[in-house]
Amino acid sequence: MRIIFMGTPDFARDILDALLLAPEHEIIAVYSQPPRAGGRRGRELVPSAVQVRAEGSGIPVFTPTSLRNAEAQAEFAALGADVAVVAAYGLILPQAVLDAPVHGCLNVHGSLLPRWRGAAPVQRAILAGDTETGVGIMQMEAGLDTGPVRLEGRTPIVGKTTGDLTRELAAMGGRLMVEVLGDLDAYPARPQPEEGITYAAKINKAEARIDFERSAVEVERLVRAMNPAPGAWFEHAGERVKVLAADVLPFSFLGCEGLTVNAELTIGCGDGAIRPTLVQRAGRSVTSAEEMLRGFPIRSGTQL
Repeated sequence: MRIIFMGTPDFARDILDALLLAPEHEIIAVYSQPPRAGGRRGRELVPSAVQVRAEGSGIPVFTPTSLRNAEAQAEFAALGADVAVVAAYGLILPQAVLDAPVHGCLNVHGSLLPRWRGAAPVQRAILAGDTETGVGIMQMEAGLDTGPVRLEGRTPIVGKTTGDLTRELAAMGGRLMVEVLGDLDAYPARPQPEEGITYAAKINKAEARIDFERSAVEVERLVRAMNPAPGAWFEHAGERVKVLAADVLPFSFLGCEGLTVNAELTIGCGDGAIRPTLVQRAGRSVTSAEEMLRGFPIRSGTQL
């Protein structure tokens, strides 16, 4: 296959790596989001993880801000691809782009469709308390993640963070994509079920603030869903403290929502309590809660 790869973050880079290791395929071009402000004090333009990998492999990289104009679409079609592989690209693909490759565009989507169509399927699955998720190889069409699925894999969620699942699903998606591309006829596209459709809206940073009125189970899900970014947080002494891991404690402290109930940073919730185990103060490294408390004490009875 002559492949155009379209992706931007680490998730997509891992899938690109799987394709680069498949000698029977040729990556003829890569499309990625344009470099964004970052680096030291946000003054440098930083290329995406996919762009860095592609350029390091000698593959031509295109970084258009849109694919809606005729010039960009003609440039894409002129590449003469057999198929486009799309993974967390970040731009809408117009019908002219979807139709240009001989076999269309195949997307690696991080959920068991039709559950969690949309931008943040991994985080939303964790937040909802789903016990299982997976990755699907979808034949793309104009609708939002509505296309038929050729192949999917599954994995349990319990205890995993967004970072854990994203890495796992990327590895799984890369393997499945190589398998499908090896014999498209062996994996016919099957329409998605009409029932069970949910949408995974993009994560709003405001959602990362911990609401201790919620149950301890829900708070712990939030902690895992927001790890590694943007990080679930509470505020103390005018400073944000991110919680990157926490234990759920079964006992309840009625009327103690957001109140520290001992010197070990056990915090009452609407039902049950949590005890943060990994934390990060603003501008500092990740550390254990025990270590943080030595230099930043949060006494029992503190309302967070």
